Formats: sequence, C-alpha cells, structure tokens
Amino acid sequence: MTGISSLCVFCGSRVGADRAFAEAAEELGRSLAERRVRLVYGGGSIGLMGLVMGAVLDHGGQVTGVIPEFLMRREVGNPAITELIVVNSMHERKRRMFELADGFAILPGGLGTLDEAIEIITWQQLGLHGKPVGVLSPKGYWKRFEALIEHVIAQGFADASIRELFSVSNDVPSLLAGLDERASQQLTRSSRRL
Repeated sequence: MTGISSLCVFCGSRVGADRAFAEAAEELGRSLAERRVRLVYGGGSIGLMGLVMGAVLDHGGQVTGVIPEFLMRREVGNPAITELIVVNSMHERKRRMFELADGFAILPGGLGTLDEAIEIITWQQLGLHGKPVGVLSPKGYWKRFEALIEHVIAQGFADASIRELFSVSNDVPSLLAGLDERASQQLTRSSRRL
C-alpha cells in the first residue's frame, strides 16, 4: 500500500449476524499480510477482531495488539501475536493505536467501534492528523452511519466537507485502493509544503 506500512482496524468483538462481516474481516487480514502491512488492532481474540488478526498471522503477516489490562480476560488478549501492548485505559489504547498506524479501516462493530470511528474522524476534522480513514461496509452495514452524516450536514451542524474525511467501500479491494489513494494524496500535499 502506498505510504501505509501499518493499518489500524477498528471492528467488533462479535462476529455479527451476517457471515459477510466475517468474510470481509478474513479477506482484509489476508490482504494485509500479502501486502506486508502490519495490522494494529484492539488486541482481542474474539469476534471480527480475532478473525482479522488470525487471517494476518495465518498468512505470515505482522500484528500489534493494544489492549487495556481490564479487557485482557474479557476479550481474550492474545499474547501469541507479534506484539501485544497492555495499557491502563481505553483512552490510552486509542491513543497508542493512533500513534502506531499510518491509516485506519473501520469494519462492522458495535458501540466501541462507533466510538473509535467517530473519534478518529473527528480528530481528522480538527486537523490533528491527515491519515487516511476508510469504512468497509459489507452488505451495506454502514448505510445508516452515512445517513446520519448527511443528517448532521442537513441540520447545519457540520459543513458538507466532512464527507471527505473518510471513504466508504463495500469490498476489501475498494477499501484498500481508497486508502492507497488517500495516502498518496496526503504525501503529495505534504511534499508541497517542503
């Protein structure tokens, strides 16, 4: 991937109701390993987190997990991954994953995934980073999120430019292509400042 050597993946600690979610997580894991892109994720062994991590490792890739101490048992933290970083809090977890990643992929998930997605997109809106953010929406999982963004714009709480803070893709190849494109645009913008 252009300019991306490590990708932070936010996703559910459950597999969800549709097999397409699990298939997308596994395909993303395989693709990251094939591209030699390190996975940065929440450190758990269950749900979509466990599937994407397992696929990366099964295909010879590198994985860094970041997990708070109190979730080590609940999310079955996996000490067998390439690197497991245990932190004190959820805030520290998100900060550390941000520091370790060149870009972000958001897969289906619950409240924790929504929290991570909104925070990383908001940080970009505030100019705290320019790393690419891609949303993977198998079976249209994130359509209501997209509708919420449109509602926020329509009600005057954000400028239409927030649509450009992230891309939405229905499949893994499109997600990775979008992240590559956004990463190369960022490199071009950065080089113009020299």
